[in-house]
Amino acid sequence: MQLGTRWPVGGEPPASLPAEVHAAISEVEAQLVGIDTALWRWTLTWLERRPVVDLDDGTRITVDRSGAVRISPPDESTSDEDELDF
Repeated sequence: MQLGTRWPVGGEPPASLPAEVHAAISEVEAQLVGIDTALWRWTLTWLERRPVVDLDDGTRITVDRSGAVRISPPDESTSDEDELDF
């Protein structure tokens, strides 16, 4: 695992992320309207050369081996069957 970077909710994600991951981040952030996220941060790590993006609330965005982007809500388990396709 390689640590990438951290940035605030509403901030600019790293340019190294694929456009589909940028879109997933925007989708998650759109659902946070009305929630105080002033202290929340995204954390980017790389696992097997694929990005893993975690939000402080437990939301996780991953890219599977086929290239599909998945969003795992914070209140869900991290099993494959509980993840949402984006």
